Amino acid sequence: MGATVRKNFVFDKQVSIHLEELAKDAKQSMTALLQEMIENRYRQIKAKKRLQAFDRLKGSATGLLSKESIQSIKAELEI
Repeated sequence: MGATVRKNFVFDKQVSIHLEELAKDAKQSMTALLQEMIENRYRQIKAKKRLQAFDRLKGSATGLLSKESIQSIKAELEI
C-alpha cells in the first residue's frame, strides 16, 4: 500500500467495543480490520456501479445503423 494518512474517528461506545472484539477475534489491528472492511465495501460498490452502467448500455446499439433491429434483419435473412 502507498503512503498512509492519519484520520481520527469518533465511534459510539458500543461500536468501539465491537471493533475491539472483531479485531481481537481476527487477530488483526483495528486499523487493519477497518482497512479490510472499507476496501471490501468499496469493491462491492464499484462492482454494483459497473453493473448499473452496463445495464444502461444494454440495447443502446439497437437500430444504430438503421431503424431495424439486428434480430429482425437476421430473421429476414433466414427466410
